[in-house]
Amino acid sequence: MTEGFMGPPWQMDWRLSALAELEALPADVRDIVYAVRSELITAKDPYFRGIDADECLPDGMKVLPDRSSDPKGRHICFFDDGNGWLRYVFVRRMEEPQIVVEELFWMGAEPDETPPTEE
Repeated sequence: MTEGFMGPPWQMDWRLSALAELEALPADVRDIVYAVRSELITAKDPYFRGIDADECLPDGMKVLPDRSSDPKGRHICFFDDGNGWLRYVFVRRMEEPQIVVEELFWMGAEPDETPPTEE
């Protein structure tokens, strides 16, 4: 066992409802969420606190606190240029610190596959 606080990569756990939302997403959007997951679990600080701390994130991704009055609490990671978000909390424990995804939402639209009708 290691001494002191463990560092990245962090463990990630999903609430069942968030996991169900993930599985219901289209494959290309799921790939975006997996990229978001990769960024969160490998970040030195999954809350990306500080000035320009999240400038290294890929385009279309941004992390903000859920409430500005609670910078160590729940955070929201926006992805797909704000079309989706992942709400999570980072549980800092000496043993097995982890990120818990509480909610996943994507408001993108699938392309319409019905043929156009002539009027």
